[in-house]
Amino acid sequence: MAKKFANLRSQMRPGSQARAKAMTKALLAEMPLNELRQARGLSQKMLAEVLHVQQPSIAKIEKRTDMYISTLRSHIEAMGGELEVVARFPDGAVKISNFSDLGNHIAS
Repeated sequence: MAKKFANLRSQMRPGSQARAKAMTKALLAEMPLNELRQARGLSQKMLAEVLHVQQPSIAKIEKRTDMYISTLRSHIEAMGGELEVVARFPDGAVKISNFSDLGNHIAS
């Protein structure tokens, strides 16, 4: 018989629970586009419909390691998010504003 995860978690020691929570937070803070889409409960077909493209285009975008910022922004906005470009330096982070003028590319 399967056990509920909440029951298993409640039986863990507090230190183990804290480590598991920290690991979960770290894993969710960084993920590939396909995992992000899945975590948002979207299929490639659903995202393709929002972006007015064919499903294979979504598969291709998700496999790319290099793309235009406008393409990435459209993809993120179609999932309900907002893309920010931030440069991180040892003495602080700076949001790059050049890309804020790209505007929304998604038809409502």
